[in-house]
Amino acid sequence: MKNEPAMDDDLRPECDLQNLRVRKVGLERKMSNPKTVEQLQERAAIYWPSEIARREKNSSIIPLLLKTQDCFISVLHLASKDPYDWTKILGFVEDLHPNIFLKHLCILSDIGGENLKRFAADLPEKFKSENFKFSFRGKNYDHEMKSLSDRKWSNPSLGLDGEGLQRRFDLTDAIRDVSTLILFGGLSTNDFLPDEIKDKCIIGSMLGDKPKLEKYIKERYIWVSRITGGATSNRMGHLAQNYVRDRLAQYLPDWDFSQTTIPGISQNEGRTDTKFDIVGKGPDNNYWGIEVSFQFTTNSVVERKAKLASERQRLLHEKGYKVAYVVDGAGNFERRSFVQDLINYSDCIINFSDGDIRRLAQTMKGDN
Repeated sequence: MKNEPAMDDDLRPECDLQNLRVRKVGLERKMSNPKTVEQLQERAAIYWPSEIARREKNSSIIPLLLKTQDCFISVLHLASKDPYDWTKILGFVEDLHPNIFLKHLCILSDIGGENLKRFAADLPEKFKSENFKFSFRGKNYDHEMKSLSDRKWSNPSLGLDGEGLQRRFDLTDAIRDVSTLILFGGLSTNDFLPDEIKDKCIIGSMLGDKPKLEKYIKERYIWVSRITGGATSNRMGHLAQNYVRDRLAQYLPDWDFSQTTIPGISQNEGRTDTKFDIVGKGPDNNYWGIEVSFQFTTNSVVERKAKLASERQRLLHEKGYKVAYVVDGAGNFERRSFVQDLINYSDCIINFSDGDIRRLAQTMKGDN
């Protein structure tokens, strides 16, 4: 090999590219793990990423129901003479779509998706021999359940899930049948209907009695708001977990993120495996347990995670596995002592920023 001529000019240190270090990018780039709450918070999202906000909008129905509640009550007041008046009135109401009208009925009667699927499975054979029979304002009615032949009474098919409620579903046979059953199930003369229909589906018996109907609806929605308010943090927690899981799956396509436990990891002497919000299993059977907490997480949950942090890390390290925490949100950063405990007993701790999620993926990949 020929000897390369020496570079003796003053620019040699800047021009000798062979001696320059290459800056790594993507999952190969090294990024340090924060040691303090301030470092973790420095580039934190603080507020929900737009993707989680979009998913939450599709999953949260209470604001929509409260917005249309007065219109729903007005329709019921007007539909007090004939049991099918509501079908005619809905055609003139712009904001109260038929599927939203039905959702109000389901919420007030405590009839959910599982109930509807069970009815669709059990009732077709019984309604083959006779129609749905009920009495209303001194008259008897026979209603043919046309939609039970395809057995498709479910939240998605009726437009009752978060996504479906964002758009209009026309008054299909299925929405008409289910609405009629929920309105007048308590007035039915069929002897084969389940007790839960006769006990819960009582709204039709109050049509025409304005004070009684309004009192019932308002009281029910107070109850519903309390139940759903307690469930909000749980729902948002799942959305946050799914967001992180989806991002990690994009960065680590050869990893398995379908489990929530790690074999042999237990905090009750082996009676049950410890559950994690997310479990990542690498191609070489290397595991990471990942816990996720955003601002809607309650104090008790955050405190529990912090108290378990030391023991969880010890158990995982004994098996050669690792633990990570994803922490963000204004509420969490107010609980600095808890967050510092998570930092102290983690193999990687990140916030919800895209850069930090990439850093976790890089750390997991490098550990595999």
